[in-house]
Amino acid sequence: MKISASYWMFEGGLEAKKPIAEAMQEAKELGFDAIELAIAGKGVLTHKATAAQCEDIAATAGKIGIEISSVASGENWTCSPAANDCDVRKKSIEFNRRAIQVTKWLGTDAYLFVPGAVDVFFLPDAEVIPYDVCYERACEAVRQILPSAEETGVAICIENVWNKFLLSPLEMRDFINSFNSKMVGAYFDVGNVLLTGYPEHWIRILGERIKRVHVKDFKRSMGTVEGFVDLSEGDVNFQTVKETLADIGYNGYVTAELLPFEPGRPEKTAQAMKKIFK
Repeated sequence: MKISASYWMFEGGLEAKKPIAEAMQEAKELGFDAIELAIAGKGVLTHKATAAQCEDIAATAGKIGIEISSVASGENWTCSPAANDCDVRKKSIEFNRRAIQVTKWLGTDAYLFVPGAVDVFFLPDAEVIPYDVCYERACEAVRQILPSAEETGVAICIENVWNKFLLSPLEMRDFINSFNSKMVGAYFDVGNVLLTGYPEHWIRILGERIKRVHVKDFKRSMGTVEGFVDLSEGDVNFQTVKETLADIGYNGYVTAELLPFEPGRPEKTAQAMKKIFK
């Protein structure tokens, strides 16, 4: 497996202000094989990026000697494909179609997609969408962006996040299967399942549907977002995770997503990732 760093890990990353070349250089110097870039409506990389701009980023990565593992986006939390406002849903679909094209131009084949949320745990004023309505709209959203994925060869990678949606590996599996396309898969987040389940169960059930893996750690006893901690300081059994990924034949990127930035955290994370996965 190749170890990757989330662009969001670096200072200024979450704010979409960190120059991409600087983030790639820092990731390389820390010993990461790859970096996951992030796309947003505003910032250093947006859905309006041109092919030439993306090719320049890819060329810079080549010069630095680092791979681009995937592209993530947090845009769907605030511009949700499951929103009650149909104009917001349309805006979300257009953003994601363009983001998939940008991902292709950057030379990678995986785009992290949050298909909707029943609620947004970090936005207390966000609307609450009934679960069944969220499910229907999420299905429709995937159907609308799937042609872009199939045309470009970029997989729609649905992540298990704290959105009170797709709460079990069985439901995630069946949701993915419903599209009958290899271009819809899972972006499995190891730490996100600790609150209600076990990573190894999800890995075995999702199997070959897993396109990419996010790595973070979590303390079950906390039970809130404060439970997310640095690697090997929580309850994730990383040896079991590594063995189970090997069992299903996964040999792709494992991307550290330790947020927010704190001085020394990228260095600490790099050391832990090398110890766990190398």
